[in-house]
Amino acid sequence: MTSAYEFHTYPAPARVSDAERERVLDVLREGAAQGKLSHETFVHRMELVLAARRPEELEPLTADLVQESRWSRALYRTVGRISAFSVRLRRAWQAEKLPPLQLPEPSPFPLRIGRDPANGLRLSHDTVSRLHAELSRQGQVWVLRDLGSTNGTTVNGIRVTGSIVVQDGDMVGFGRMSFRLTAR
Repeated sequence: MTSAYEFHTYPAPARVSDAERERVLDVLREGAAQGKLSHETFVHRMELVLAARRPEELEPLTADLVQESRWSRALYRTVGRISAFSVRLRRAWQAEKLPPLQLPEPSPFPLRIGRDPANGLRLSHDTVSRLHAELSRQGQVWVLRDLGSTNGTTVNGIRVTGSIVVQDGDMVGFGRMSFRLTAR
């Protein structure tokens, strides 16, 4: 018989450690990065990981995400590097073939680029917007700003949203028209 002052202690159920949660989150992140999980599935499973109380609750969350061996991860990394090299090689090859676009003399007014005849640089191509972009000198740097063009402005193959600093040698694209910036 137990008195009111005695307490029974039962073995506490195993709790999920922070290290276990982090390990499962890493597997989920990798699965999402490899395209094995949709964004919604990733977010849902992440919430389940954070709410889990017992280690058994974590196991099913990564059961369908088979971990690759060390060899296959190294192979994927190598293929990724080769792919990146081929992209850099193609850009370098194209840069020499691109027509030059000479940076203008510094002016308090930006150089407007687009199809409209009133622009300082008129590009007559279907993929170029009427008011496509503008190039201006701000202090010691040149800044290229997309003006909400339909087909986009790119610098070295990366689409510009807003403004970006450009320099001599950069490849710039307006729609499907591409140039290599050159200084005077």
